[in-house]
Amino acid sequence: MSDRFFIDTNVLIYAYDLDAGAKHLKAASIVKTCWEQRNGLISTQVLQEFYVNVTRKIPMPVPLAKARGVLNTYEAWPIIVNELSDVLFASELQERYQLSFWDALIVAAAHKGRATVLLTEDLNSGQIIAGVAIQNPFL
Repeated sequence: MSDRFFIDTNVLIYAYDLDAGAKHLKAASIVKTCWEQRNGLISTQVLQEFYVNVTRKIPMPVPLAKARGVLNTYEAWPIIVNELSDVLFASELQERYQLSFWDALIVAAAHKGRATVLLTEDLNSGQIIAGVAIQNPFL
């Protein structure tokens, strides 16, 4: 089985944040590889957080229309939509692993999408949660 990579918001943001230096280069390479190998997936939560952050919170915000264009390109990727069962599962992961609820919801989406790897800098690299290996690509 080939790996499926769930891309967390921070990785996606760095891929488009030209001021992020080495993190930008690494994240852009990861996203490019996922496009080429067709093995990346994201969730609506990631897309929502990405849009808010790249249009308002990075040093050189992306214009709104351009950010919408970026979002539109990800229609080609599997996009995990959270349902009530996913929210409940995330709350269980939050409790069991002492995660923030939002991080647990990311893990729940990765699990739902059958990702083998979750690429993020927000969780403990090397940990396995709900069968998903957590990797920090910036270490």
